[in-house]
Parts: sequence; structure tokens; C-alpha cells
Amino acid sequence: METRFLGQTDIKVSLLCLGTMTYGEQNTEAEAHEQLDYVLEAGINFIDAAEVYPVPLDAKTQGLTESYIGTWIKKSGKRSQVILASKVAGYSRPLPWLRDGEHRFDRKHMVQALDASLKRLQTDYLDLYQLHWPDRVANYFGQLGYQHSPDNNVEREKTEIAEALAVMADLVKSGKVRYMGLSNETPWGMMQFLNLAEKNNGPRVASIQNPYSLLNRSFEVGLAEMSIKEEVSLLAYSPLAFGILTGKYENSSPPQGRLTLYPDYFARYMNMEARAAASAYITLAKQSGLTPTELALGFVNRQAFLTSTIIGATTMEQLKANIATAKIHLGDDVLQAVEAIHKRYPYPAP
Repeated sequence: METRFLGQTDIKVSLLCLGTMTYGEQNTEAEAHEQLDYVLEAGINFIDAAEVYPVPLDAKTQGLTESYIGTWIKKSGKRSQVILASKVAGYSRPLPWLRDGEHRFDRKHMVQALDASLKRLQTDYLDLYQLHWPDRVANYFGQLGYQHSPDNNVEREKTEIAEALAVMADLVKSGKVRYMGLSNETPWGMMQFLNLAEKNNGPRVASIQNPYSLLNRSFEVGLAEMSIKEEVSLLAYSPLAFGILTGKYENSSPPQGRLTLYPDYFARYMNMEARAAASAYITLAKQSGLTPTELALGFVNRQAFLTSTIIGATTMEQLKANIATAKIHLGDDVLQAVEAIHKRYPYPAP
């Protein structure tokens, strides 16, 4: 398995990263452990979680994902063999049952969140700690355009980013966190974190975990150039657009599929344009002698601004098929055909 440096750090992560947001909802603890054992043997050293997982977010299941990983770490004794990442939730997406319902990127809440994650994960440090989504009003989770309001106080937002960096600096000094990352962030947000870190000698952002797939290439517009030139690694999530790019929803809705089980939660992947675009890519894959999964993940894996593609699966069969795409090479004719489809359906599932 190919490995790449995470940002400007000394950490090398595998091209594929195991996403774990189904653990505790669609996957049992035993299934989670089976997946973790398998990916390590397959050369994947990178595991991504979050304090709010599993998805869909729910007070009754919150934290189970990290707990399942934690019991695996304790049982296997392989903590030193994995690069372990998790995330802290911001306030702009209110979760009244998380902590005291405020969960800001401030000292009180970030320290509280990290300590709880470390306890569930049964480890005393994280290799990468990410801010799960901006702690301000911004365009993410299905929003392409930014809508500014007079209520947005830019100076206050800069102050809040500076505070988050200061807290993260102390967490790094304490040894509980090695490096910091962003998630669902915008170009403005990334540059604020980079500029303030340089100005205040704070921790430098190592990565940005944003969606990227054949159905959502919005990362290319502003963040791709920044990712390359500023050496901030993209960790691409939803590369299969929650399974719609695998072809399994082409003629029916599989009863255990995420888009079948949670249609309202992931509605942005099921609009008419997204389904039409997915069908076009699926047809292209078959015409090119590829599986739809090979085309979708092969396209993401080849991008110059990508460091690691986050794959998730509810079955071992899916997981093995995803891992096999690390060796896929797409020819120029296939890539030209991809671009033709992209022009017809630019960003159907942001």
C-alpha cells in the first residue's frame, strides 16, 4: 500500500484510510474488529473517527464508534501500528445532547471532548485531531454557495479561530495530540488557520477532510491549489457518494444501504441530477472494463492534491473491493470520458 506524508508532518499515512462512522449503527463491535484487523494486514495504517459517530448522529449511540475502536486497540495491542484520527464537533451544527449543548471550539469544550475521546479510544494520544466542521456559519454539508449575513462578525470569527489554535497548541504541548486538522472547511477558513498559526507560532494545519468524488468535485475550485501549495493534505470523504457510485442503487434500493435506511439524512446524494450523473459514470465503468467502484475510487486516488481516500464499508466484501482499487490506473481515454460527463453534471451532490 502506497504511503504519503501528512501535510508537512513526519507522519506517513496509507493511500486509503479506514472510515468508521458505521461502527455502532450498521456495524457491530465484532464486525468493527474484523475490519480493523483486515485493513492493518492489507497495509492500511490510517483510521478516522469522530466523537459524534456513528452516523446518523444520535444521543443513544454517540461515542460507540470510538468505543469499538478502543476495545480493538486494547485487545490487539496494536496502537503503535496505526495513525489514529478523530474529530471534535463545532457549535454551528447544534447538538443539544452533546456536552452541554454548546460544544464550541474553546478551551473548556475542546479539552472535555478530547479527554472523552481518548477514554473511549483507550489511548493517551491522537495522531491527528480535527475540527469536524466550522464553528461559524459557512457553506458545507451540501451548500455550494456562501450566503453572507450582516450578523456575521468577521473579527469575532477570526478571534474564535485564534482561540481554537491556542487550545490546540496546548493540547499538542501536553502530548495528547500530535497534529491538527480541519474538516468541512472553506478556503477562507483554511487561510485564516494557516495565517494565524504563522503569526502566533501556533500548530500548523496538517490536513483538511472534505468531500470529494465524481459527484462532488467542488474541492477543485479553490481548495485544490491551496492544498498543494500550502501542503495541507486532503483526506477525501464520501468518495463513493454513500454508495450511489457503486451501482447498487441503479435498479433498486438495497434494504441495508445507507441511502435506503436514512433517505432524509443523505438526501443530497439522491437528487435527480446525482442519480443521472451516477448512471453515466456507471455506464462508463462497464464500457471500460472496470467496476463502478474501481472507476470512482481510482479517479479520487489519482488526484495530485489528495493524500488519503477515506473508505467505509458495512460488509467485508465491500471493504475488500474498496481496498483493491489502490492498484487501479485509469487510462487517458477513461479520464477524458470522465471530464465529458463532469461537464454535463458539474456538482450534482455537493
